[in-house]
Amino acid sequence: MRLSRKIYSRDLGINLTTRKESELFKWFLACLLFGKPIQQEVAKRTYFEFIKEGLTSPDKILRAGWDKLVKVLDKGHYVRYDFSTATKLLEICEELKARYGSVGALIKSAKNKKDLSRRLQEFKGIGPVTARIFLREF
Repeated sequence: MRLSRKIYSRDLGINLTTRKESELFKWFLACLLFGKPIQQEVAKRTYFEFIKEGLTSPDKILRAGWDKLVKVLDKGHYVRYDFSTATKLLEICEELKARYGSVGALIKSAKNKKDLSRRLQEFKGIGPVTARIFLREF
């Protein structure tokens, strides 16, 4: 069961006002985790496991590899979706780098929020819920 209170970047210690790529990517990562039908506390705990492991950029996630990602997801008790989420994270990070280079470039390439939502949902594994969570802050 999901909690009804919405999660925001500030709840995770993310400062989007800086518009730094590191902060934008952390929010992107958090949205990927919170977009699954999983308890909000589990997604939050898992996000902090990624931070603790230093997995805070597409390159770092790609270098970590599938086995490491599964271990981090399991530490956060994200076990129901650990295999599929590890695969999804690797695919999305690869595609992000190939198509845009960074989350900041993805945001800049969009004409408006509707266009950004469309661009986000072009990634395999990102649907309307994840896009809506991400766009909450823009």
